[in-house]
Amino acid sequence: MAAVASDENQLGTYLKDRRAKLDPAAFGIPSMRRRTPGLRREEVAQRANVSATWYTWLEQGRGGTPSVDVLDGIANALALTPAEREHLFLLAQNRPPEVRYKAPEPVTPQLQRVLDSLPYSPALVKTIRWDIVAWNKAAQAMFADYESIPPEKRNVLRIFFSHPSRRQHIADWETSARSIVAAFRSDSLRTGATESVQELVDELLQNSPEFAAIWRDNEVQTHGEGTKHFRHSTAGLLTLEYSAFEVTGRPDLSLIIYTPATPKDAEGMRTIIESQA
Repeated sequence: MAAVASDENQLGTYLKDRRAKLDPAAFGIPSMRRRTPGLRREEVAQRANVSATWYTWLEQGRGGTPSVDVLDGIANALALTPAEREHLFLLAQNRPPEVRYKAPEPVTPQLQRVLDSLPYSPALVKTIRWDIVAWNKAAQAMFADYESIPPEKRNVLRIFFSHPSRRQHIADWETSARSIVAAFRSDSLRTGATESVQELVDELLQNSPEFAAIWRDNEVQTHGEGTKHFRHSTAGLLTLEYSAFEVTGRPDLSLIIYTPATPKDAEGMRTIIESQA
């Protein structure tokens, strides 16, 4: 019980600190004749669509555990950044918020430079719906000409199941296909993009008998790391190990890096990249 009380007190302290740092004028609220800086409790409660009494109790450490909807309302009312919102959930519910789907948008220049710093390791960034939003030259040379694919079609599953050349390019296509679909199913359940994901699934069910057969098996798995085997017209058979990482501050994005498994594979990747120069 003491640990719970301590967490509630930390939550109250955090809420008061965030509230005090807000400029009322930024929210169209007159800032004249205020005895303390920031927004008043009543103003935060109104913006969050909760009662002022209950919000006051929450700051005092006696409001109980707020729901996800209430925490989202408070996060919006306090104009919290994604990192601050995550901290709010950790204090209030002892867990991070559920991942929310975001429509594809460009990655930061810093993240793109990370991709570009890997000249012989294909790397890309995908959303939870597996839309590809960034890649490096090695990924373009090895996997697909992403620049020539319209952004709305630039999706891992669409490319994998809709392009016949992919079957010839992947040495163990059946195994890879099952792995991709199982990992996609697992990812899609963690996001609020139900309608958007279902549209993609319906499209693939209609256009790809292979996807439809695998999807009906209802398999799930993580996409953390593994090994894939590729055939390339220039370098022959290549083995690449992959690792997936969540992008800090953007839990809806994953960075996937493919690394040559052996010196021979590394030389093969070098040959592929140099042939594209």
